[in-house]
Amino acid sequence: MKPAITIKNLNFYYRQVMALKNISIDIPANRVTALIGPSGCGKSTFLRVLNRMNDLIEGTRIEGKILFNDTNIYKDMDLMKLRKKVGMVFQKPNPFPMSVYNNIAYGPRLHRKISDKELDGIVEKSLKSASLWDEVRDRMESSALGLSGGQQQRLCIARCLAVQPEVLLMDEPTSALDPVSTAKIEELVKDLRDKFAIIIVTHNMQQAGRISDYTAFFLNGEIVEYGATREIFHRPVDKRTEDYITGRFG
Repeated sequence: MKPAITIKNLNFYYRQVMALKNISIDIPANRVTALIGPSGCGKSTFLRVLNRMNDLIEGTRIEGKILFNDTNIYKDMDLMKLRKKVGMVFQKPNPFPMSVYNNIAYGPRLHRKISDKELDGIVEKSLKSASLWDEVRDRMESSALGLSGGQQQRLCIARCLAVQPEVLLMDEPTSALDPVSTAKIEELVKDLRDKFAIIIVTHNMQQAGRISDYTAFFLNGEIVEYGATREIFHRPVDKRTEDYITGRFG
């Protein structure tokens, strides 16, 4: 299977601090990859490198290559095109302060001229894909800020889907949600795995085991171990991986 993203010899610096160290990894298409590890180990930094969110931070520097569709995203790809193809869902839901409809319509309108009829279809399809349509179909003109936390997070996922990405980055998307909303997001991730490469940062070992196909264990800015989730969780090669998964540290 051709990887969705290929990372080669990646080093990342915050000024003089080396936050990511010599990372080489292939992220598979149409699978869920979980990033696990203790706080401050580089998981979220790595995730943000993949769609250049860290560009906004002064003094950052990158070495190595990140290839998306065989294109180096830091040298040869337009940033708007990258963000369209590599969407991001954050830890805290961040709907725009506008209607439910306009939250979803914002991206398609931004990228091209589009008829009202086509836009209506995209909005409906995106909300259905995010398992939210039945809950908001009668609230399309209401403010998105009036939705529950779990609904807002699914709205943010639908907003990403509306521009037809190939990769979804998810930074602890359920950490601020209740168990019922968390379960809905997990089911949604499972439903979407055949359509996108999904990369999810999680501190919840049970969640990683439930929803991911592959797992990468980060420690001190390095990937200690990477492989099929069942192998990482049940037959880890590195003792540090076993110690983390079994709760001996972190």
